[in-house]
Amino acid sequence: MPSSAWFRELVSGKERGVVAGVLRAALALAELAYATIIRRKNARYESGRVKATRVPATVISVGNLTVGGTGKTPLVCWLAKWFEQQGAEVTLISRGYGAKAGQPNDEALELAAKLPGVRHLQNPDRIAAAQQAITEVCTNKQQVLILDDAFQHRRIARDLDIVLLDALQPFGYERLLPRGLLREPVANLSRAHIVALSRADAISPAERASIRERVTKLAPEALWIELTHQPVGLIDSAKNRRELNLLHGKPIGAFCGIGNPAGFQHTMATCGLNVVALRELPDHATYDAAAIAGLDTWAAAQVDIQAIVCTHKDLVKIPRDQIGGVPLWALMVELVIVTGQGEFEEKLSDVLQ
Repeated sequence: MPSSAWFRELVSGKERGVVAGVLRAALALAELAYATIIRRKNARYESGRVKATRVPATVISVGNLTVGGTGKTPLVCWLAKWFEQQGAEVTLISRGYGAKAGQPNDEALELAAKLPGVRHLQNPDRIAAAQQAITEVCTNKQQVLILDDAFQHRRIARDLDIVLLDALQPFGYERLLPRGLLREPVANLSRAHIVALSRADAISPAERASIRERVTKLAPEALWIELTHQPVGLIDSAKNRRELNLLHGKPIGAFCGIGNPAGFQHTMATCGLNVVALRELPDHATYDAAAIAGLDTWAAAQVDIQAIVCTHKDLVKIPRDQIGGVPLWALMVELVIVTGQGEFEEKLSDVLQ
């Protein structure tokens, strides 16, 4: 299966040659059909012919304008902890993309590890999940439902729509799926109440200002915030934790099965890890026996590496403390709001009133 990195090279135009050109032409035709579907879907809501269903709880949506990783999970964790600190009863609701029947997917496993005790319901029908959350909880606390990856899921009304833009590719190469990375036109940012630029430290101040200027024109009423993903340590499959300096100065290998490998590479670079070998796997990679065997072979061939690092999203699917005889660690990351935190918390407080 082609990697997400290869797909990005293709749709960005960096992949050259006759075959790449033919593929882009075919994707452009498919883009026209996708655009029609998206336009008709949104028109039903904009015209009022279809109305979103409101549930008796505070509903916060965290979503993307593009496909691929933008850092939603760290923000969902931050929000869940913040609302719990305010005394609210928090439930996470997601579609459960890639989950096997009756089993949590990789994002649910990661969230469970980071937010023990916080309920997480996975259901493609988010209205049904919201109603389940409301009826099953007997509490006097205010209920807060955090919808993961729900900007395009307009059936349920929300009190706040938070949209993340990845600083490394905020506008999806300006093309809709499958020709680009956009799930819907950039102009639809006008629906957002809050626009968050993730990995803001990965680009220059001038680039951040340029993105912010464009967003302000598209969504003049939206609050702008900037986020970074701060590496805070290492963890293994047994939940043993170590400081990052355990690996400083050592040659390491790394792998990931996420939507945006470049984001993981940036995070590793910020904490000075010396990555001498990198293996990119498809998003939501399944780590079955064959996949693990492939990683074992790859790791054993890297004769100089002293450790292997992956994302926490990958580690929760791998019950191993070694790959190819080399210690395996996941990089633990926490969200830091570097611009707009005060105003952001005011917005969150307002919806609790």
